[in-house]
Amino acid sequence: MSGLDNGTAPEVVTVGETMAALRATGPIRLGPAMELSVAGSESNVAIGLARLGHRAAWVGAVGDDAFGALVLRTLRAEGVDTTHTRTDRAGRPTGLLIRENGIGDLARVGYYRTGSAGSTLRDHDVLPALDPAVRILHLTGITPALSESAAEAVLAAADRARSLGILICLDVNYRARLWDPVRAGEVLRPLARFADILVASADELHLVSDESGLDEDGAVAALLAQGRREVVLTRGGDGASVTTADGTVTAAARRVPVTDVIGAGDAFVAGYLSGTLDGLDPEARLHRATATGAFAVATRGDWEGLPGRDDLELLDRPAGTTLR
Repeated sequence: MSGLDNGTAPEVVTVGETMAALRATGPIRLGPAMELSVAGSESNVAIGLARLGHRAAWVGAVGDDAFGALVLRTLRAEGVDTTHTRTDRAGRPTGLLIRENGIGDLARVGYYRTGSAGSTLRDHDVLPALDPAVRILHLTGITPALSESAAEAVLAAADRARSLGILICLDVNYRARLWDPVRAGEVLRPLARFADILVASADELHLVSDESGLDEDGAVAALLAQGRREVVLTRGGDGASVTTADGTVTAAARRVPVTDVIGAGDAFVAGYLSGTLDGLDPEARLHRATATGAFAVATRGDWEGLPGRDDLELLDRPAGTTLR
């Protein structure tokens, strides 16, 4: 990517693992039909940004198998740059996610990603994707949980981005099935020190706080004092907030019928980063982020319902509006 100008380089680079996703239409033990798609927090964000008209790239590794081909085909079809994605030729498979719906909007997710191609991510996979023309590097706390090499790669990417003046966004996105809180904190606290924009739920703040025992306000204040430019707290159905040196702005969640909550956080981040790229103020960034999150929860799938730019204003129209 080196040498590309601002009109061709991605505006945002995301780093992580994208898996094949099997969604059961009933209890798995009964052998239901399954729907096949792809899923991955970081690629969900990349798709969301691409649909909003931004140039987004995803960096990762997939197996040299049909699932890997599906991942690449899907992302490319969505306009996501996969130039620096590696196809593993050593026989390691593409990771697999299996989802089973429970009662109401509850869901159970199982991962088959130990020893996957995506878990072999290394710094030499990621660093070539970072160019001074890139504006944002988006990372999550999921990728460092996959392996020691993946954790080192993410930290190296953050260090390179800092040296190039690239804005760094870290979504804590803690996954209890991948690692325990103690290990997560050990890895995520050093990574969080690179973040300009830190996204977390209130119960994830302790994983990135250097001081233990702080309440929510104290933890946010400490993170800002350590150099975070913005701390964004997501609160599910209760909305979200962003705190900067100028104070805190809050936004309520958009009221839509809830169909599927998985992927809502990624949709929110895509909207927030889109607003950042467009130079919006914190209130307007949250307005866009809650809109993209609402589109996600109102439709099935991790990314399928993400809006295009022309869709954003639909939620601001009166209920029952018909566009003719």
